[in-house]
Amino acid sequence: MNTHLSKQFDLELENIRTRILQMGGLVERQVLAAIEAFGTGNIEEMQQVIRNDREVDAYEVGIDEDCTLLIARRQPTARDLRLVMAISRIVTDLERSGDKAAKIANKSRKVYRAGARRIPRISDVEHCGQLATDMLHGALDALARMDVDAARQVIGADKEIDEAFNAILRQLVTYMMEDPRTISEALDVIWIAKAIERVGDHATNIAENVIYTVSGIDVRHTGPAARKAVRE
Repeated sequence: MNTHLSKQFDLELENIRTRILQMGGLVERQVLAAIEAFGTGNIEEMQQVIRNDREVDAYEVGIDEDCTLLIARRQPTARDLRLVMAISRIVTDLERSGDKAAKIANKSRKVYRAGARRIPRISDVEHCGQLATDMLHGALDALARMDVDAARQVIGADKEIDEAFNAILRQLVTYMMEDPRTISEALDVIWIAKAIERVGDHATNIAENVIYTVSGIDVRHTGPAARKAVRE
């Protein structure tokens, strides 16, 4: 690749990196807003999250097209190719996280419009949401800096959010058993908590792709020891 083409490739790749981080910032705001709206009962904020999901989708389509064109025109190799492939996967995880935010907002709107205020687990769901948004923020920060250590920290945090979700599930099952009249709204809250937990899973996927880009090692479906062994 001559100097001119090399510079053009670098510009195109940097543009894609910038856009994926912009998309990530939007998704992070969406998740935060959805969880905050669930805690406060702000219907307008819920509706705004639902409307903004179209912008997330537009980012996904545009970045996917850019990645496809970049591969076709420039035929990147080695780490550059890994980065493009990782971005293609990361954009899917971000879009799905955005979907989860919109669905959390939609389900929260249903709960509040039904007048449900009896579920005592709102603060626990908000705590779970904080864990998920912290993971997403950490994954995006690791992506921006291509930081393997930061990515490993995100992956390590996934256990905590799983435990938080399981605790909410146990508590709400007990709540439904004690008062069957609350089954419908309790199931809605369980659904919201599960969507939050899935945001954590998508953050983990993003972190794993950062490790793959930097090291060339695919740590998906491997244990903690294998992930820890990765070095820059």
